Amino acid sequence: MAKAISALDWCIVRLGDDHNWWVAETSDPVRWDVDSLSIVDPRQLAHLVELVDPLRDYGFDQDVFESAFIPFRIDKDLGAGKVRLKRVKESLFDSEEKLFVLPDVLDEENGPYADLLDHFTRCRVKMLNDLFAFESKLSVDEVEDELREEQNSHFIQGKAVHTFEELTSILDYMPAGYDTDEEAPAKGIEDEEDDDLPELDEAEEEKLKNDESLKWDDDEDGKDKDDEDGEKKKDGGDDDEDDDEKKKDDDEEDGDEDEKPRRKAKGKR
Repeated sequence: MAKAISALDWCIVRLGDDHNWWVAETSDPVRWDVDSLSIVDPRQLAHLVELVDPLRDYGFDQDVFESAFIPFRIDKDLGAGKVRLKRVKESLFDSEEKLFVLPDVLDEENGPYADLLDHFTRCRVKMLNDLFAFESKLSVDEVEDELREEQNSHFIQGKAVHTFEELTSILDYMPAGYDTDEEAPAKGIEDEEDDDLPELDEAEEEKLKNDESLKWDDDEDGKDKDDEDGEKKKDGGDDDEDDDEKKKDDDEEDGDEDEKPRRKAKGKR
């Protein structure tokens, strides 16, 4: 195994359509099969280093991480999305160079990279069990089975899983119903109800505010009260008219009574 690793002095990598880097050629084509062989770029490596930092309190071993990769630096830009890399001896955590790192997958079952996957999973499970009050504690086998099922799904679809995606799927793993930003279930009943409501822009919201048919009961009560007052005023107006008519009739009756005596008086003369 040591000879196989030492024979790998350089490699040529290409940028794939998925914006990940894949190995196109190596200095040791006999031992290294470049079919679906992925390599982690400097940006991805920096992100992995950041993700493993919280695991230091849960047994993370930096040496296991470094042993799982072979570091390279950029030697020459070949154009057409290809770059030639040269092997170097640098620490993945302390180097100031922008490193590409190739996973040591010559022995997929028991090699250094396989050990790293197992190490990451155990540290992640330990951290999650410490931070979250699960009904039943997570187990390493449970997490591995779930991740393996996802990988098998990609395999069936003919999609190669990149090393970076494989590692982050472990380092970002959360059981269903939980969120990494909260030490509680990701969604409650109220949140689910809110999800059913559509989002409105400002113009639509203002339009709804001015819609009279959507006003609340208080407005309706106020409107009913105004209607009642209007009816009362109307009824009051009818009463006034009735009073005027009654007064007119009374005046006419009084007038008749006044006229009758006068006619009688005239007759007496």
